[in-house]
Amino acid sequence: MRYFLDTEFDGFGGPLLSLGLAAEHGDNDYYVVIPYDHEPTEWVARHVVPYLKSVPQTLYNQLDREAAAHDLAAYLSADDDPEIVADWPEDIALFCRLMLIGDREIADISNVRFRFLRTPGFSTARNSAVPHNALHDARALRDFVLSTEG
Repeated sequence: MRYFLDTEFDGFGGPLLSLGLAAEHGDNDYYVVIPYDHEPTEWVARHVVPYLKSVPQTLYNQLDREAAAHDLAAYLSADDDPEIVADWPEDIALFCRLMLIGDREIADISNVRFRFLRTPGFSTARNSAVPHNALHDARALRDFVLSTEG
């Protein structure tokens, strides 16, 4: 199954703040917030941080990086052939970096594929129910891609 990915991070090249996956089918979405111990950039403090908790309470997870890596791997383990779809290269890079535990370990994820889609003229934030919330933006990407396919 495909999972549409969006992340929020603190400035270009900055640390991961949240990650959302919108499942292609059903309502099995995933969302995690990674606590941060620094003062976020002004733009992120204004446009991202206030919306980190803007998801249904049952989907809200706040986990440290290592726990988030294991939790995400467990979530994807229910699928024999997960494909992660993103419209921004840094989202894929942040997903992959999250899967690293320390310098030499990888979370227990056996198989995952990535697909980068260029979406000229489409903005997840402009089409999102809650702009700059990773889960809502991932859902916007899912809805856009599925609407162009069908």
